[in-house]
This record gives sequence, structure tokens and C-alpha cells, in this order.
Amino acid sequence: MFVIKNYVTTGGTVACALAIGYLMQNGSAHQAGAEPSGERIASISDQDSDLAGLESVVLTSSSPTEPRRKVLPKSTLPTPEQSQLPSTCGLTARAMAVPGANARLRVKAPCHANETIDVHHNGLVFSTKTDALGNLNLTVPALSEYAIFLISLPDDKGTVATTHVPEINNFNRIALQWQGDTDLQLHALEFGAGYGEEGHVWSGSDAGGAGSVIHLGQGGSDAARNIEVYSFPIQSATQDGTITLSVETEVTDANCNKVLNVQSLEWRTDQRLRSRDLTLDMPDCAGVGDFLVLNNLFSDLTIAAK
Repeated sequence: MFVIKNYVTTGGTVACALAIGYLMQNGSAHQAGAEPSGERIASISDQDSDLAGLESVVLTSSSPTEPRRKVLPKSTLPTPEQSQLPSTCGLTARAMAVPGANARLRVKAPCHANETIDVHHNGLVFSTKTDALGNLNLTVPALSEYAIFLISLPDDKGTVATTHVPEINNFNRIALQWQGDTDLQLHALEFGAGYGEEGHVWSGSDAGGAGSVIHLGQGGSDAARNIEVYSFPIQSATQDGTITLSVETEVTDANCNKVLNVQSLEWRTDQRLRSRDLTLDMPDCAGVGDFLVLNNLFSDLTIAAK
């Protein structure tokens, strides 16, 4: 049911010039509570590998007497629609390191209001949407100390933002990404916690724990790209133990009987980023409502108290 396709080693410094060139040519290319009874359990054998507009136009002339103003003919004045257009379509992006080994990403694309864009970072890719002014402001978990973010627009334009995130070395970080109209959930059971208990951490969790899971992206189409990232702060560990990781998804009318492309990325204490690609053949539509559980996509995290 699950096929490991290949392993890719990522990490280190990204070649910005090559990345920008690629974008310009190619463009954007559980429920909490008790464990469900009707789950389908799927395992993957563990294999490791390194891896603005003008509102008016007025001409003025100077003279020793009272200045004269000459208004351009009415036909040359901008229409109401034109006066609302941005004066520039310049695309800019900035990144700034913030607590939690994260980066605050700000994008300004005034001619791309309410448009879907792709954000690329060290192997991660997720789709998101600008606001009514063409702006984007969000926090992204870093997957490298020298973090590079590539912004890809629908018209094949792009830009880059970078920042230094030294705090990344104090975290274990596990990322899951996929493409398609489905909802994968990354779950962490910290130090023997059960479902719904303190220490059961996922993006919809109320109980909480030492770590946290963040979801970025948007669904609604087969082209949508999403990510979930689990982060555990190593320096705050107060006990020895393990963290068990699993991935769950519900079989729906939108994803049944389809092939789902999934990738995992892991940043651990050895400061090397590893990734794993796989394809998931979703069950036929008779299984709508069931949950799939992928137990062995990630190895357990072993934590030592500080």
C-alpha cells in the first residue's frame, strides 16, 4: 500500500541563484480522545538515509507673480478604477528570526491580492494566500540555521528572503508535507502519554505538552500543498524517555481511491536534515469515514533530561 520511492539528502546552504532561476522558469509548480476503533493501520519499514496609482495630475509653473496651475485635459485623468491600482507591482519579502527556532516571514505583492502563492524552505513547500492588499505575514518553523525562503507566484515571478536561526540547534523537529485535497495529522505521544492526555500533541490538541505542532497550507484542491511540523525543545527536557510519532488521515470522498504523495523531513540533534518520499494509495471509496494510521514513518525520538 505504501511504497518508499527514494531518499534525498538535504541541508546546508541552498544555491540561491539556481533556486531563483528555477522559480523564474518554472513558477509555482484526530481527532482527540480515545483511539478510534475502526482504524486501518499501515506501517512503513524504517530505512535511514542522510540526507500605486496617481489620484490627480497637475502641472505647475513658477513666475515672479502668482503661480499658475494648468490642469491636464479631463481625458488624461485616471479613471476611478485606475486610481485604485497600486503604483508599483514590486514583490518583496523579508524574514526575521523569532523565538522557538522560527522565522517571521513578511511578503508584499500589491498586484497579487487574494492569490495563492507557494513558500519553499529547505525541502518544505506549502501553499498559502495573500490578503486583500497582497500581503502575507506568517511564522514558519525553520529547518536550517541559515534559513532561505523562496516565494513563488502564479505568474512565474519569485523572490527570496533569508535569516539566521541559531536556535534551531536546540530543537528536534519533524516535518510532514503532502500535496492533495486531504488532511494529514502529525501526532506525538510524549513520554508514554495516551490519546487525549497531557503529552498528546497535535495541531488540534487542547491537552498540550512540551512540544508543539503547527499546520501551514491550505486544502481544497489536488494542487494544494500542506505541511505539519512537530518541534521539541531539547533544553527544556526534564525527564528521560521517548516520543512516539504517527501520522493519521481520514478517508474522504475527496481522497478515496487516489494516490497521495507524502514526504517526511527530520532535523535532529546531529544537525542533519533527512527526508523520505513515499506514495500512499488511499483505500477505495467504500472506506470513507475510516482512519488510516501510519505508525513507522518516523522513528521515535529519544530524549535525555537536561
